[in-house]
Amino acid sequence: MPKNKGKGGKNRKRGKNEADDEKRELVFKEDGQEYAQVLRMLGNGRCEAMCIDGTKRLCHIRGKMHKKVWIAAGDIILVGLRDYQDDKADVILKYMPDEARLLKAYGELPDTTRLNEGIGAGIDEEDDAPANDYIDFEDEDIDKI
Repeated sequence: MPKNKGKGGKNRKRGKNEADDEKRELVFKEDGQEYAQVLRMLGNGRCEAMCIDGTKRLCHIRGKMHKKVWIAAGDIILVGLRDYQDDKADVILKYMPDEARLLKAYGELPDTTRLNEGIGAGIDEEDDAPANDYIDFEDEDIDKI
């Protein structure tokens, strides 16, 4: 049987990102970078994102973020644009939901950008309607049945 030469199994790898809980400094875009919102995940470390400049780009998730930072549809990301391919970009950073709200408040993101704030907002709309879920029966009606 082979000897175990590593430092542990998959459970050790799973518990590495415990230091991500603390607040980090808000990173703004520089030249050659753009804000984008993920439209859909494609697999193989790639996603399709709509950049703020109105271009839909195929984005590659860099190896430092791969399997450590989970990106889902609707997330706000910072992408690095390529000089030689305009329809492709590289994901540099994923913004947390509170950071995305700050970017929108600072005017970095346009007001038309939909953040994932209102996922559960439409649930309580049924409570405003009158409660006509039951029918009142008289004693005479029950005898007829």
